[in-house]
Amino acid sequence: MRWLPLFLDLRGRPVLLVGGGEVALRKLRLLTAAGAQVTVVAPLIDPSIHQLAVESGVLLRETRFAAEHVSGHRLVVAATDDAAVNLQVAHAAEAAGLFCNVVDDGEASSAIVPSIIDRSPLMVAISTGGAAPMLARAIRERLEAQLDETTGALAALLQRWRPRITAALGDAARRRDFYSGLLRGALSDLLRQGRSADAERALEAALQSAARTSAAARGRVLLVGAGPGDAGLLTLRGLRALQEADVILHDKLVSSEVLDLARRDAERIDVGKRGGGESTPQGVINELLVEQARRGRVVVRLKGGDPFVFGRGGEEREHLLAHGIDVEVVPGITAALGAGASAGIALTHRGRAAGLRLLSAENGSEGLTIDWADHARSRDTLAIYMGLGALERIAAALRANGRSAATPVALVASATRRDQQVLRGTLADIAEAAAAAQLRTPVLCIVGEVAAEFAVGAADTAAAEPAP
Repeated sequence: MRWLPLFLDLRGRPVLLVGGGEVALRKLRLLTAAGAQVTVVAPLIDPSIHQLAVESGVLLRETRFAAEHVSGHRLVVAATDDAAVNLQVAHAAEAAGLFCNVVDDGEASSAIVPSIIDRSPLMVAISTGGAAPMLARAIRERLEAQLDETTGALAALLQRWRPRITAALGDAARRRDFYSGLLRGALSDLLRQGRSADAERALEAALQSAARTSAAARGRVLLVGAGPGDAGLLTLRGLRALQEADVILHDKLVSSEVLDLARRDAERIDVGKRGGGESTPQGVINELLVEQARRGRVVVRLKGGDPFVFGRGGEEREHLLAHGIDVEVVPGITAALGAGASAGIALTHRGRAAGLRLLSAENGSEGLTIDWADHARSRDTLAIYMGLGALERIAAALRANGRSAATPVALVASATRRDQQVLRGTLADIAEAAAAAQLRTPVLCIVGEVAAEFAVGAADTAAAEPAP
């Protein structure tokens, strides 16, 4: 991140604006709207700037720029149509230890002015650091359509009530919960209808209710499916849960891109379990969930895929309910669906598969017997989780029970992510091919005629490249 977003209070503070044309006029309007004490320096100054100077108390100096002009200012803006002069201004500001915005020149700037949505007291700033101004403008237009005229009124209402809310709900986590519920409620609709008095009463009632609720009573757990890896496949409810969380217990299979969507100050605890490596016992995870919830915290148990599809979400839910903890389940796109879509495999392709079976190669170690004979006889697509280390055993079991050795198999590693790999073969050779390819986990194994029916693309290789 090159640019750190900041909002500057320029009220009454001296700002130097170098330039006297149309671009300078736009910057002057922005600076005076922010209450800055502006001095304009230019050999020729547009009449519109003269008029604005009269109205806003702007000081005009009709002369060529000199380095000493930057002295005594807090911010410098170079807005001339001469690149050499703009660079001279930037160098003078740097020498004086001042930030300088050079219009339309991000490389010469030490400060940039973003695209702004003004819903005072709410301000939204959007910037690409000068890389793609039209993109910033397009995003601003989309956001402006969502942030209607009531947004400012809502922000002003919350500003007035903030001292009372802070006094009533001393704990920061309780305040976050209160605001989160409030903003999902009817306040915006009441303000949009012009019913500001009703909005005030609704806020007061909500605050009184929240104040009566003890901190311990608000502790709860959300079992959230993070999806197969790509952060864009996280559900909107899952995103809201990450923004509400005080603490996040996450699996190793959850991508860093998904974790980056969480609240910055949320505590993160890695409780990942991965075959052949260091693991956190399930009993320890269960107790951590109870302990954190009993501290009055909003706990997100973040799992790759879907929490109820080979994610032990059912066990965790049972344990939490048995200890009197409120639980909410937020579904996610399970790995089989993500792997099929990203690899171009239609899991239930008409005429190729009668149905879809989700299996786990680990079920045998969980006290359950896998009926390979039944699976071998079926015309269903088999989507096998956690099967990379057991490929030879799986292929042998299916062949021994009558499934043809020529049955297509696809292995999808790191499905939906940038480093996705797809390896194709048959029941006869897939184990040997996988060993040679050194696929990176997680790997989803797809068995059936559909495995030979996906589009060939960059991620599709006859033998995936070895991991570095």
